[in-house]
Amino acid sequence: INRFVLEGQMIEVAWTIVPAIILIFIAMPSLRLLYLMDEIHEPTLTLKVIGHQWYWSYEYSDFIKVEFDSYMTPQDSEDKSTFRLLDTDNHTVLPMNSFIRIIVTAADVLHSWTVPSLGVKTDATPGRLNQCSFLMNRPGLFYGQCSEICGANHSFMPIVVESVNTNTFINWVSSVSESSDDWK
Repeated sequence: INRFVLEGQMIEVAWTIVPAIILIFIAMPSLRLLYLMDEIHEPTLTLKVIGHQWYWSYEYSDFIKVEFDSYMTPQDSEDKSTFRLLDTDNHTVLPMNSFIRIIVTAADVLHSWTVPSLGVKTDATPGRLNQCSFLMNRPGLFYGQCSEICGANHSFMPIVVESVNTNTFINWVSSVSESSDDWK
């Protein structure tokens, strides 16, 4: 009996090395694409998101300082056109066709700012700034929620991102900054 037939060392080496080489050829372009997708050198707008128990705070600091809190719309709301447990009292308004950088942190416990239809999921960690970026190419409302189990009411931390054209966004920023000046 031939010892090479019984042991099969050559075939074992071949079926181990050939798939490893194939995986390396697949991984190299993928790693390059992942790196390029994560880097935005000059974003048009930076939005800071702060997770609290159990609401989100937003800061637009590229312009006049615009800050607001976003709470879930009460369940006993008379407005039947809203999505139950997904709508907020203040929408996050962002311009479409602009590169947007989101800086995410938390004030108390771990949260996760997640908007699946935008392909965004970034953990909010106290004492740490995490960043992600995206581009919205159509107007509309994009819904999300905290996807980290951050406490008893973590499912009551909805996110609503409203994508609008640039002129509407500029008008919104100026109206919000004027109304916040009236409060001070």
